Amino acid sequence: MREAAFLRQNKDKWVKYESLLENSNAVSPQQISDIYVELSDHLSYSRTYYGSSNTTKYLNGLVSAAHQKIYRSKKEPGHRIINFFTREFPNEFYHYQKQLLLSFLIFLLFGIIGAYSSATDGAFVRSIMGDAYVNMTLENIANNDPMAVYKQAANTDMFLGITINNIKVSLMVFSLGVLAGLGTVLLLIQNAIMLGSFQYFFFDKGLLWESARTIWIHGTIEISVIIVAGCAGLVVGKSILFPGTYSRLNSFTRGIKSGLKIVVSTIPFFVIAGFLEGFVTRITNMPDWLAILIIAASMVLILFYYVFYPIYLFKKNNNARGIYSV
Repeated sequence: MREAAFLRQNKDKWVKYESLLENSNAVSPQQISDIYVELSDHLSYSRTYYGSSNTTKYLNGLVSAAHQKIYRSKKEPGHRIINFFTREFPNEFYHYQKQLLLSFLIFLLFGIIGAYSSATDGAFVRSIMGDAYVNMTLENIANNDPMAVYKQAANTDMFLGITINNIKVSLMVFSLGVLAGLGTVLLLIQNAIMLGSFQYFFFDKGLLWESARTIWIHGTIEISVIIVAGCAGLVVGKSILFPGTYSRLNSFTRGIKSGLKIVVSTIPFFVIAGFLEGFVTRITNMPDWLAILIIAASMVLILFYYVFYPIYLFKKNNNARGIYSV
């Protein structure tokens, strides 16, 4: 290929790469690595056929810049973590909004089914929650402290126990995505029915508001990130069922990596939820306005990070991201 044709064929792409390397916060380290590999191939070709031409010198500069960015990100692990949560993950998560919506709709539907089943079958709550838990709650209600269950354990023990358990649940919801997504769906259904029947139980006792204002202090984040973990499992399931242009194994590998990133993103939120449940939820006599403020702030945080921020980044970097296939 003549040098002029080679330049004409790749010039626009190189200009985009150059722009990205100058503003590396707009792309993930993996994308920078992809740029480095492709530019290295172009540089090798240019050296072979065009010697020390201006094209070769230009490409050499781009390859050096890409290499420097990669080295810097590896050298600064703290920066790598910050970049993951603020750039890399939200950028990628934009592409999984449909799976997130599906996970939410499954949870909402079966939460309603759980509440309806409890309303039409008096024994349903006991079959879901267990006799011991129901009897304990009835005793707490009789003692005029229906939310006493959140005061039984020591603050720190409850915080650590709840956080670890929630992370385990999240990993389980994600990992069962390997069953073509069916395992993930079943766990979402199980948790949704449990929540729906649990809330109806308090509604039936005339304690819906008191239970909701207490439970959702931590539950807003806790339930939301379980739904996000469900999204991760559905991403894995989709990679198996619909590999697209990839081989099924390659698609599955990509799905696992993407799903794992989603699960990792939930860990800080589970820590927050665990802290709220261990230290804040137990304060059942807090003013309504404060409980509402905590619940509203939690919902805004979740919606911002998993919905609005990924959309914002996608629109901001739309031209740059157009060169990638995720």
